[in-house]
Amino acid sequence: MASQTQNEPDDDCMDEFMDKFTTQKYKGGFNEKTWEEEFEKVPMFMKKPPEDIDPVKNPELACLQSIIFSDDTPLEEQATTYKNEGNDYFKEKKYKKAIASYSEGLKKKCGDTDLNAVLHTNRAAAQFHLGNFRSALNDALAAKKLKPDHLKAIIRGALCLVELKKYSEAISWCDEGLRADPKEKKLLELRLQADQLRRTWERDARKSKLKEKKKQCEKAALLKAIKDRKIKLFAPAKPRRRSSDDEEDEEGVSGALAELSLDGISSENATGASVFLDESGSMNWPVLFLYPEYGQTDFISAFHEGARFLDHITVMFGEELPRWDTERKYNPQDLQLYFEDEEREEVYQVNPEHTLLEVLKHDRYFIKAGTANFIILVKGSSFCKDFLSDKKVHRLKRTT
Repeated sequence: MASQTQNEPDDDCMDEFMDKFTTQKYKGGFNEKTWEEEFEKVPMFMKKPPEDIDPVKNPELACLQSIIFSDDTPLEEQATTYKNEGNDYFKEKKYKKAIASYSEGLKKKCGDTDLNAVLHTNRAAAQFHLGNFRSALNDALAAKKLKPDHLKAIIRGALCLVELKKYSEAISWCDEGLRADPKEKKLLELRLQADQLRRTWERDARKSKLKEKKKQCEKAALLKAIKDRKIKLFAPAKPRRRSSDDEEDEEGVSGALAELSLDGISSENATGASVFLDESGSMNWPVLFLYPEYGQTDFISAFHEGARFLDHITVMFGEELPRWDTERKYNPQDLQLYFEDEEREEVYQVNPEHTLLEVLKHDRYFIKAGTANFIILVKGSSFCKDFLSDKKVHRLKRTT
């Protein structure tokens, strides 16, 4: 009779072990109410692994992972595993993790061309959902290079090109895909969309070009009108390239008209106002009236060059005086109009009968920041006397 080895289970012991369950319940089994959750914790039966596998807390999972991604496992199998992992993340809309998995699969550089094309295409889809259209396009290009007739890669690339507003290229991609499958619905729809967007973009580009051309013509006419009237614009000094006298003159005028600025004096109605030529060829200027005694302003966005100052003053201080005039002294007949020559520290008194053009043509008048400025004071007031006390005052004569 052969002797029983030390490691072989004893029949009597096994019988005794099994007999115990006739009188007592096995305590190591699954709970009948929670067996599904407990079953899911068994590594071999998990539907999906934890996101981070800690070898200390989950030694069984770490072991399985090392087996799956062992250097002994064929590269195609490893790449396929990463692809499937990425697909699971993609379904859960975890696009960054999906990209990481597809990237790991591509790093394996396996010899399966179709598999690598799928990894690129799937990564392109994940990048697309994150709004990384250029990265997605690069993956679509890589996939198409590996497999020229890969429709998913072509569709994904065309979608990226539409998002990047490269409509003609998107149409070319669609045409390429339709040569392989003329009935591919997605490509047919995408081509139609890209063609409509291209037509809209081209139409808008033509409109924008015509608008810019019109703007340049109006600017040229405006510059000519300013020069013809010998109106002088003051532009802040700034470095610029050497050019001919005519080019320098045009640059100075253009710079002064480029943007309206009130030089620190605010007026909510002044925003966006600039000089323009009306249909009759007359110039209309933005004009700012300053009341230094009260720190107030009035702004006229379109003061016709042929209009008299008296006409505007009568309207501004006609039937009702402004609220800030607490002493009720800003009556039209008591007001005096001036402009200041800052370079010489002199002021010129303007006759209210003057037109705007008569004043703008004066040798010592300079328009700053595209806006004409005038000071209004009350004749004989103490503030008027103090304001003019340290300045040389000239009376502007009419040139009519």
